[in-house]
Amino acid sequence: MQLAVLGRLLSVGRAVLAALRGSLGALCWSLAPLSLSLPLSLPGWRDPGPRPEREREGEDAAPTPTSVNYHFTRQCNYKCGFCFHTAKTSFVLPLEEAKRGLAMLKEAGMEKINFSGGEPFLQDRGEFVGKLVQFCKQELELPSVSIVSNGSLIRKQWFEKYGEYLDILAISCDSFDEDVNVLIGRRQGKKNHVENLHKLRQWCREHAVAFKINSVINRFNVEEDMNEQIKALNPVRWKVFQCLLIEGENSGEDALREAEKFVISDEDFDRFLDRHKDVSCLVPESNQKMRDSYLILDEYMRFLNCRNGRKEPSKSILDVGVEAAIKFSGFDEKMFLRRGGKYVWSKADMKLDW
Repeated sequence: MQLAVLGRLLSVGRAVLAALRGSLGALCWSLAPLSLSLPLSLPGWRDPGPRPEREREGEDAAPTPTSVNYHFTRQCNYKCGFCFHTAKTSFVLPLEEAKRGLAMLKEAGMEKINFSGGEPFLQDRGEFVGKLVQFCKQELELPSVSIVSNGSLIRKQWFEKYGEYLDILAISCDSFDEDVNVLIGRRQGKKNHVENLHKLRQWCREHAVAFKINSVINRFNVEEDMNEQIKALNPVRWKVFQCLLIEGENSGEDALREAEKFVISDEDFDRFLDRHKDVSCLVPESNQKMRDSYLILDEYMRFLNCRNGRKEPSKSILDVGVEAAIKFSGFDEKMFLRRGGKYVWSKADMKLDW
């Protein structure tokens, strides 16, 4: 009899425990979504604290457009064989729309704007880029406003009208041998590219504009020694790029250029750099550094993603805003900083002897 009673008591006890276990499980599941902060102290458990905002956002965090390259036109009067932003359209935004986009970029954190092309001085004989330069310096108060040009269409009158608003003028010059410039395609008519380069250097001095030189190192100039000429011109920076292939621009079936014959190896590029290592203003940029470390805005104000070896456009910032568009830019902020993308870029801070 006693054994029977004990058996019934054990059964009841097991049932009660099972019910309690089920209720406790249900309670835990109901509390989980609430993310309650309970003062628990369990062995081996440590509160990591709040995660930084950037870490929580992860891949969704939009980079800051600190420095932007706005290729507002694709048209050019030169036909450089390795050009990787070719004349696939003739579109140029209306001036007021371009200004609206630039104001949006400033609001998003832009500190430096670089106007490029194509050839930026083709549009309205340089008046279009002049008005943008003045707007960015005078109204947006950007620390740095620069232009990259082949220099062939710039007139002294332009400096007299807009020079005070321009921080840096970068002139593309790949060789100090005119025969090589002809082979590359960096020439129009009988104008001597090198002689024009020296003239522009003098105008920059006269109008307090920092002078910069950009050179693309390729099969035709890789053996050239430019030490003497660069030191004589004394630019604030000499950007030396390795010839880069971009499918659809200078490579592939739908490209307007065939740049394969201009391509050099990494070893060739390194040898050129070593030959010019004593030039203090030298800023080398290999293909690896260049591909994802530039924020490129095309003529429609779309960011161009080059990570897959071709230029894949985002939606225009004018339609979706800067933050939404820039997430598709493929921009590598770390590489931008590693390659020295941020430097003393305002002429007011350069302390140059004009």
